[in-house]
Amino acid sequence: MKKEVRRAVIAGNWKMNKTPSEAAALINEMKPLVADADCDVVLCVPFVDIPAAVEAAKGSNIKIGAENIHFKESGAYTGEISAAMLKEIGVEYVVIGHSERRQYFAETDQTVNLRTLAAVNAGFKAIVCVGETLEQRELGYTETLLKYQTKMALTNVTADQLKNIIIAYEPVWAIGTGVTATADQADEGNGFCRAAIAEVYGNDVAETVTVQYGGSMNAKNADELVSKVNVDGGLIGGASLKAEDFSIIVKATSK
Repeated sequence: MKKEVRRAVIAGNWKMNKTPSEAAALINEMKPLVADADCDVVLCVPFVDIPAAVEAAKGSNIKIGAENIHFKESGAYTGEISAAMLKEIGVEYVVIGHSERRQYFAETDQTVNLRTLAAVNAGFKAIVCVGETLEQRELGYTETLLKYQTKMALTNVTADQLKNIIIAYEPVWAIGTGVTATADQADEGNGFCRAAIAEVYGNDVAETVTVQYGGSMNAKNADELVSKVNVDGGLIGGASLKAEDFSIIVKATSK
């Protein structure tokens, strides 16, 4: 981390877990554990949990995010949710382009870009996910792919809008598998993302962008991961569903 030039962020991504009442209970358990954090603390929760989560997080340093956003303001898009809908119920962050959205729900680099633009134009902070599969890594395409995905996601994003974007490097081969990239691999991947930003916006701007690591970061490996210069926190899956584990990661990032 380089806290002197960019903000460290720990964001939980709950995926399809927790009912509204369970969400409120978990947040109430977390609040005292992360109250002294020297990093931003975010919980991105299922759509139905958002009102309960916002209410539970009131008065705390926990910000609430959504797990997706549609790029149209309204219309015949069954099952989707618009920026205005999210804004009205208190959302501040939005996860975009998670590997599971790409794998299971046909997200493309183009739709990720459209959703990113919709998010920043509506005033949200966007957590934009990029990452390679194991096959792509073994073929030697990691750098090429991460730079391409990052640049595609940021197409038509201004340098001013970039201030509200976080890139999350999530190697697909390390999502929910229990396999974690080594700290050096995480740092390298995050560095490729930052290099892509530098190629478009310049080094000075790239140095200010928060780049998270998002592949099975947990209470045991967080210290080593966030010690790396390009790892500015994490997008946390399973460990964000356990208050104690999540707080350990927040504490590691607060050092």
